[in-house]
Amino acid sequence: MKKFVLASTSPRRAGLLKQIGLKFVVDPSNHEETLNKELPPERLAVVLSLKKARAVARRHRNAIVIAADTIGVLDGVIIGKPESAADARRILRKLSGRTHRVITGFTVIDTGSGKIATRVVETMVHFRKLTDGEIDAYVKTGEPLDKAGAYGIQERGAIFVDRIEGDYYNIIGLPLCALAEMLRKFGVEVPG
Repeated sequence: MKKFVLASTSPRRAGLLKQIGLKFVVDPSNHEETLNKELPPERLAVVLSLKKARAVARRHRNAIVIAADTIGVLDGVIIGKPESAADARRILRKLSGRTHRVITGFTVIDTGSGKIATRVVETMVHFRKLTDGEIDAYVKTGEPLDKAGAYGIQERGAIFVDRIEGDYYNIIGLPLCALAEMLRKFGVEVPG
């Protein structure tokens, strides 16, 4: 049986793979992410995931490598991870009362056969109107500082989300339904 390799150090992505019963090893790509703003966000997410997957695939024989990249987009502008607490406040103020897109590009590579597949999944996230006090209290927790979009829907940031349209797990960083469908094309039945 082939081994599975997650090309990411994200504890959230690892948790999602465990949730669906996959046994895997973690081997981060250490690929330097450069945001090519010339590319549409959907294409950029796929390109970044493909580069990560290829970097890790070179190190593993007879393995299924999974890589992903998640990007937030508001008004056509990519929302990255905040650089500071002040930047997190700025991002959250922009998201307040608005709808943004969360785009995950993911890649699966079978290093034995050389087969490669990529896909992109988009989820719309609707934030309720936030007060400055709520934003300040949330930023003080430190939670938004390591997350694209400055919030974690699976953590305290959940209270800001009025509703979503699309895959919840996509927002966390790995669209599980789409991943399971893709893995079937590689002859892998996800045990669930």
